[in-house]
Amino acid sequence: MPPYETPMLMLLARLLVCGGGAVGETTNVVQKDAEFDVTYNDTVTSENQTIYAFNHTISRNKTEGVRVTVDVLSQNLKSPILFVVRQQQAVLSFQVPLILRGLYQRKYPYNHVGRTLCQPPTRAISETQHFFIDVSTLSSQGTNYQLRVSRVESFTLQTDKKFSFTASPSQPQYFKYVFPDGVDTVIVKVNSAMNFPCSVMSIQDIQCPVYDLDNNVAFIGMYQTMTKKGAITVQRKDFPSNSFYVVVVVKTEDEACGGPLRFYPLRPDELIDAGNRSKVVDVVVSPAINSEVYVMGMLFCLGIFLSFYLLTLMVACKTPASPYEYGSFGEFLMTSYRLNSVILNLTQSRPSERSLDSVGRSRQESLSSVEEDDYDTLDDINSDKNIVRTKKFLCVSDLARKDKRVLSKKYQIYFWNIATIAVFYALPVVQLVITYQTLWGLNLLLVSCSAFNNILSNLGYVMLGLLFLLIVLKRDIVHNRAMVRNELNALECGIPKHFGLFYAMGTALMMEGLLSACYHVCPNYTNFQFDTSFMYMIAGLCMLKLYQKRHPDINASAYTAYACLAAVIFFSVLGVVFGKDNTVFWIVFSVIHILATLLLSTQLYYMGRWRLDAGVLRRMVYIVYTDCIRQCSGPMYIDRMVLLVMGNIVNWSLAAYGLIERPNDFASYLLAIAICNLLLYFAFYIIMKLRSGEKIKCLPLVCILFTAVVWGFALYFFFQGLSTWQKTPAESREHNRDCILLSFFDDHDIWHFLSSIAMFGSFLVLLTMDDDLDTVQRDKIYVF
Repeated sequence: MPPYETPMLMLLARLLVCGGGAVGETTNVVQKDAEFDVTYNDTVTSENQTIYAFNHTISRNKTEGVRVTVDVLSQNLKSPILFVVRQQQAVLSFQVPLILRGLYQRKYPYNHVGRTLCQPPTRAISETQHFFIDVSTLSSQGTNYQLRVSRVESFTLQTDKKFSFTASPSQPQYFKYVFPDGVDTVIVKVNSAMNFPCSVMSIQDIQCPVYDLDNNVAFIGMYQTMTKKGAITVQRKDFPSNSFYVVVVVKTEDEACGGPLRFYPLRPDELIDAGNRSKVVDVVVSPAINSEVYVMGMLFCLGIFLSFYLLTLMVACKTPASPYEYGSFGEFLMTSYRLNSVILNLTQSRPSERSLDSVGRSRQESLSSVEEDDYDTLDDINSDKNIVRTKKFLCVSDLARKDKRVLSKKYQIYFWNIATIAVFYALPVVQLVITYQTLWGLNLLLVSCSAFNNILSNLGYVMLGLLFLLIVLKRDIVHNRAMVRNELNALECGIPKHFGLFYAMGTALMMEGLLSACYHVCPNYTNFQFDTSFMYMIAGLCMLKLYQKRHPDINASAYTAYACLAAVIFFSVLGVVFGKDNTVFWIVFSVIHILATLLLSTQLYYMGRWRLDAGVLRRMVYIVYTDCIRQCSGPMYIDRMVLLVMGNIVNWSLAAYGLIERPNDFASYLLAIAICNLLLYFAFYIIMKLRSGEKIKCLPLVCILFTAVVWGFALYFFFQGLSTWQKTPAESREHNRDCILLSFFDDHDIWHFLSSIAMFGSFLVLLTMDDDLDTVQRDKIYVF
């Protein structure tokens, strides 16, 4: 009943029992000495009230509960029976039939009511206490009822011992737990074999009154809605009496647990039969993990990822010197090679090759400053840009003609932009998380949020992201030194070295760890974007890096790339907020997805040598007519066409799946699109690399195999689905399982561990995959 009804009912009871002229004269008040475990069958009218007097002995060392059970035997009552239990330090009142309200003012009557009396603490070793039950009604007709008061022998819960009982909306249950010596934190677990009816578990201090009805159980303490599982961590310091009540209440409706809503009543005051809503529940109170387990978990986490630092150091020490690092004999050989190259360039006037002197002069000129307006200019070869990029067989030298100093600064912008994005994105997120924890206190974390282990396990993203940045920095320094020495391998051989995207990838991996940790402080519908935004960044940057390897001159600028990624995140927000069961949204998104796929395919196929203007449709029709109708000719760029056809099949299929199925988790669906495209491009790159006669060295081959295995295990743990914010908290808890690693880390933590390692391995594959080309002239490296 609502809290404001209690004093009104108490006042009414006293008026009825003691006599009040405004309400009606009491002609007969009967007081009976009553006993426990005896069922009393009586009749009550407005002129005949009964008071039952009980007494029982309580002791300080033994706690027994007292439970009052009432049944109304008469039907079609016009006035309810009022029961008032007067104790020494508390008063409990309720009416029968008990009317409990649901959503939209639905009313559910219950003729069978059971309530546990609040047990006031006693300081004496043994004490006899008296309490009275007043029974009254305003009905002039006799109403039959049954009253039974019994002792609850197992009122105190024992540590690590399962206790089973039955509860219903009109018969809530609560039990007492006392912290044993040496235990400061316990976990209260409540389980049931039944999904429904929906129920609530609550932890309340030892004080009267105890809030044990559906409409007041959330007023005090900590609580969780539950179907099959519920668990709350309780700390001794939060309860001065070193004890607490475990309260279990069955709700009148199942909507809070994701169940269906009942039909609307035909009349506003119509009573609805709730049916059988009894639920069998098990309660176990166990000691929580101690500080030693926390320390072991943190040391394990640090040890796992510090071992990668040690392994990297060992590999760096044992790996042979790169082509850029030469001793004295190596320098002699390189000098001889340069001299032969100069003589060869002087004797053969090939326009596609440059003399070493011109390369040296170009390198010296790079010491001058470069203005931002210099980016993406190709003035010196503007006349033959279209000819070069539309050749049937392209080499890397054809798409690496721009000044390296311009390209280096262009790609460094990727790093500085993502660093700026990270600061502006992360600071409000961290502030929001800290503010929430400060405002709502630790109870919020204990009630509805994930454990510390889900936060700690994100450390791998940060540590391995930092390690990748250090590896890239080392390679960058070695390459710059080789450039300063004008070494031929650095100037004319291999895939052009641009490290800006690698720095951006490492930064994105670190930010993914930080923001995922912020999300797991209190994972829910409103902050899921924290956990996904930089996943989109990582997928996009990896695809850009793959394309940049053999298309350095025509890769997208940082501004264009981040603008596209911002659009992806914008659609992610729209999908999360408006996408659920919204047909219009899914139609619009699918059309945009397909159009974007077609435009990107055209851009990649023609290497950017096309225009999106009013005549684009006319040119498309002309190409179809000339190449497909008038004469059947195959595509000029077969390899590119194969990749783009496969990409379009995958993306059109994903668009169709989204339009038909309309998955609830739009953010994960969008991420799946990005990952599928990345994996497709990655596989195509490796296949084409091998098809072109290139080799994969031992280190990248080991990284590829290791990363593939780790990704397989990581995805297995990811799809275990321990929780989901797409469902109600009660439904989400059905997927919860015990920790499986060191009694501290669960399946999702292992996903964090393995996915961070797999991402780090994937980055290493991108970094080292083309090391076999470091001594190959760029005009012999094919573009695909």
